[in-house]
Amino acid sequence: MQKLHNYYVYIVASTSGTLYIGFTSDLIKRIQQHKQGFYKGFSKKYGCNRLVYYEETNDVNAAIEREKQLKKWNRKKKEDLIKMTNPAWDDLSKKILT
Repeated sequence: MQKLHNYYVYIVASTSGTLYIGFTSDLIKRIQQHKQGFYKGFSKKYGCNRLVYYEETNDVNAAIEREKQLKKWNRKKKEDLIKMTNPAWDDLSKKILT
């Protein structure tokens, strides 16, 4: 029997509102890495470390495709997606990291 894995597409934001969209199989670890500035690159450069949105699936291909889809969206569409589940743009990592 094959073990199911969870995959996540997520959006982290900076305090100024810059957005970064990513994909991972370990959301807790990845968010901790964003908070610590573990990887050099866009999210570290712009301080994107507040988890404002995430989706979960057990289909890796669906997660990869969804990440690509969200990255193509314009800013307003991304903001609307976040506001649907997180209207105050709270840092959702406070709930999953405890």
